[in-house]
Formats: sequence, structure tokens, C-alpha cells
Amino acid sequence: MTKDAVLAILKKSGDYVSGERISASLSVSRAAVNTAVKSLRAEGYEILSATNRGYALLNAPDRLTAGELLSCLSEERMKRILCLDSVDSTNRRLREMAYDGAPEGQVVLANEQTGGRGRLGRSFASPRDKGIYLSILLRPEGTPADSVAITAWTAVAVRRAIRTVCGVSPSIKWVNDLVLNGKKLCGILTEMSVESESGRVQSVIVGIGLNVNEIPADFPEEVRQVATSLAAETGKTCARAPLAAEIIRQMDRLRADWPQEKAAYLEAYRTGNLTVGREVCITTANGERHAEAVAIREDFSLAVRYADGRTENLLGGDVSVRGIYDSAASKGAEN
Repeated sequence: MTKDAVLAILKKSGDYVSGERISASLSVSRAAVNTAVKSLRAEGYEILSATNRGYALLNAPDRLTAGELLSCLSEERMKRILCLDSVDSTNRRLREMAYDGAPEGQVVLANEQTGGRGRLGRSFASPRDKGIYLSILLRPEGTPADSVAITAWTAVAVRRAIRTVCGVSPSIKWVNDLVLNGKKLCGILTEMSVESESGRVQSVIVGIGLNVNEIPADFPEEVRQVATSLAAETGKTCARAPLAAEIIRQMDRLRADWPQEKAAYLEAYRTGNLTVGREVCITTANGERHAEAVAIREDFSLAVRYADGRTENLLGGDVSVRGIYDSAASKGAEN
């Protein structure tokens, strides 16, 4: 913990900080501060030291650690964030924690997933040191029918975070993908636990998989033509910790806004959505059907119209959009 706290102090300062000041702030010895600095240097942090001035952070690698997040979020918020170097699935780990009574707002964040998965059982490549793989626990009042709305609200929240930190606004493909320049950037997987007797939602785990600094070679060959990253589209690498912290802030805002701010999220979702007005292919167990997407309805369902004039409101299913990536080959970028 001392190492994380020292890193947070150096990052927040932006200048030299005396070892005495750091030790007093953390209630640890000067030797402990020196040990923490040595450990950070071994991890790739370039830290200067000068007599009578202390330590200054000159350069930092792009890492997702508790120390990096602590420089962006409060100590109180960090109590409900578990940072892992590697995990099979952030959703699975958080599901175990929820079963053991984890509080609402608990986050599991990983630098790598070895068994990440998306919708319909698709696998999700989660390369080390490249993306953001994050799951958050919600305990909203509602019913299973709200799963589409929660997913849609999350798309709005992640879009806001990307715009705030990176200055770009990806589009939203109904219901759970963020798209940039016609390629998949991010996906969301919402999993609910429902009480069988009452039908009420006990908990919701929202998994977010965001491609940040991947290059084409980082993606499996079968999805290389349809997946992208922020770095690939903007030409600039993006520090993942500030972006992950902003996603957490936006998800905390979502928790506070649910459900009374529905109108604002619906407007934002409709504004950012690229599905309406396009031809879509709806894949079910009975095969494929083609239709035109005509509206996002009040419950965030997708209204479609078939060639014979029939209409239907979709609350789920696999929907691909003509002119965007092929869903059969899509990355399924969720956790």
C-alpha cells in the first residue's frame, strides 16, 4: 500500500516532494518511502531524487494499478476497487464477490483477462497492458426487463468518459457496442441475479471491455478487420488509468441518476446511436431476419419494421447493422 500511496503523492504533486513530507503524510518511515521509490523505479517509473528537494516523478509507464487510480480517485472510493494484474474474467470475479456480500459500487479492474467473454458465449481477447477490462456491481431497484436500459445507460456513461478524457465521441450501436469509424471499440455485458420468488433484481454486474492502445496485431486474426482501439483511430496513445477512473466516476453518476434521470440518458442514447435508419439483421435460434431500424423506444428497445410492414420492438438478441462490422465476426468486447 505504501508504494501505491507514494506514487499517488508524486503524480498529484507534479514537482519535487520531500521524503520527510511523504513519510509524515503516510505515517511511515523515511526508509519505507525509499523502499517504495526503489520498487517503483524497478517497475519503469522514472523518479528523480535531489538533496534537500526530495523526489519528483519525471516519466511513468502506462499501468493500471491501485497507485495509478489513487492519483485520480479518492481514498474512500478506492476501498471498493480491486485492481488485478491478471484474472480469467472480471465479471466472474465480481460475481463471486457479490455472492459474498460485496457492496454496491464494488469494481474489479484487470490489466489482462485470460478468459474474457462477451455476449452469446463469444470469447474476448484481453491483451496485457492494452485495454481496460472493468466490472462494476449495481443493486438497482427494478425487474429483469430493465437490463436493456441499464446496458444503454452504461453505453452513455462510457461514451461520456471517452469524450472527457480523449476528446472523441464514439457512436453507439444498439444495444451494447461503442463504434469508432465503423469499427468496434467497446462492448458491454450486463448480467443479472434475480430473486425467483419475487422476480426482483438482486444485483447487476456490468462488464466493460474497452480497446485503448491495441494495434491491429493485438487482435485475433478473425476480428482484425472489425475491431479497433482509441490509439488506432486517433494516432495517440491514451493513459489508461485516468480513463478508467473517469469511467468509474461516470458509472457512479449513473448509480445516483437511476432511475429518475431516464429522460436525459434516453436523449443522450438516441443522439449517439447509429442504428436507427439502417438495415439490420436480427439473428435468433430460428434463423436470420432483415428489417429497418426505425426508432429507439422509451424503454430503450429497438423498434424495427420488416419488408411486409410488420413492426416489432426488440429487447434483446443479436443485431448487426449493415455497413458496420459483421456481428458474426465481431470481437464481442465485453467481459
